[in-house]
Amino acid sequence: MSENVKIIAQNKKARFNYFVEESYECGIELEGTEVKSVKAGNVSFPDSFAEIINGEVWMRNFHISEYKYSSVFNHNPDRKKRLLLHKEEIKRIQRKVDEKGFTLIPLDFYLKNGRVKLTLGVCKGKKLYDKRETIKQRDLDRDMARDFRKDLS
Repeated sequence: MSENVKIIAQNKKARFNYFVEESYECGIELEGTEVKSVKAGNVSFPDSFAEIINGEVWMRNFHISEYKYSSVFNHNPDRKKRLLLHKEEIKRIQRKVDEKGFTLIPLDFYLKNGRVKLTLGVCKGKKLYDKRETIKQRDLDRDMARDFRKDLS
């Protein structure tokens, strides 16, 4: 990512529970107070997903807390949000999701040149033995990095 990017939130569970086949950068349609709340980091998306309805991509179970400094004109925290992608990308994603086992999961949220963006992953669920392999590989990498640091000292 470039230097004009500020990461707001990452979905670490997504990379543990799913294989990420492809990822797409997309915008998200937000209301005024939602933007301020996202910039403050008041987002929660552990079980959120996206779905394609009538050629549009919609984000579900994505919670943006109400902005505490706003007046009565606040937003609904749990409304579904539209993702902004090109039509060709949506068609490509639709073909992929129609295959067995693929789903759309948000991977991370960030500000890019002052605009809220997210990385949407086309993911396939991991089995239990795949998760065990991921844990084993992570532990091996950690031990190797620890040994390397010890040798440098």
